[in-house]
Amino acid sequence: MTGALPRAAISEAYLAACRLEVRTLKPGNVHIHAEGHRMTVADFDASAVVSAPFITDPELSVGQRIHRAVVATFDAVGQNTNLGIILLCAPLAAAAGQDGVAPLEQKLAAVLYALDHDDGRDVYLAIAYANPAGLGQDEAGDVRNEPPAAWTLLDAMRAAARRDMIAHEYAVDFAGVFETARQFAAYCAAGASAEDALAVLFLRSLAERCDSHIARKHGIDVARRVQSRARAVLDALALADASAIAEPGYRERLLQFDAELKSWGTNPGSLADLMCASVFAARLLQQASQMGRN
Repeated sequence: MTGALPRAAISEAYLAACRLEVRTLKPGNVHIHAEGHRMTVADFDASAVVSAPFITDPELSVGQRIHRAVVATFDAVGQNTNLGIILLCAPLAAAAGQDGVAPLEQKLAAVLYALDHDDGRDVYLAIAYANPAGLGQDEAGDVRNEPPAAWTLLDAMRAAARRDMIAHEYAVDFAGVFETARQFAAYCAAGASAEDALAVLFLRSLAERCDSHIARKHGIDVARRVQSRARAVLDALALADASAIAEPGYRERLLQFDAELKSWGTNPGSLADLMCASVFAARLLQQASQMGRN
């Protein structure tokens, strides 16, 4: 990465990632092909627009970015549409805005290790404000209270990493986000549209992992059932490449799977958030590469 990306470029990448995420056919989630869960595409679009100024504000700490973005979202749409996206994208935005020639991955790691107790307090407030489904108390502490005195935000995320996909990314320096970003870029370079590339990545991820949002809300057995169904759908499609998913027969099969998951009331929201953050990271890496060539 070459120098700091301009704030406008970071905002553009964030808005583009959020827009793509809700325009991709991701079974069980809200998207332009089928809304659900008492949420609309317009809710997600509005959430992206109102959260972007806080996600990208260089004068704010990571915790402040997250807290203010969550509050702005609720003021705009009155519900939790993007907590996971905000939690993942705020550190990425902070890293992209840092000076220096280190790669984005190294800048992100530095941002994570610099998180402090105040960041943790602000994020606890944000999570309690968003009140995600299944919110409760565990070994990571109750987010409705002050975090333990000695904890930074990274400590809190490490404590929750075993049961939460978003927290796990903090614990591993966003390794999964960057790996998916590289896969997304490779699919696009091979000729797949951004929507098709992301749809395939989402389905493959859902077949490989239990979504922690589903597990928290419905229990691990339901999450495993969703994973098993995703694996069966993926095997049945037998995709030769990412672009094949745009063919009518494949799209119809995904829509059937989407309706099936929504009939169960299941929403693989954590994986959707990871997809959005991965596209954001991919676009930041692309912009940095272009800036380095100029």
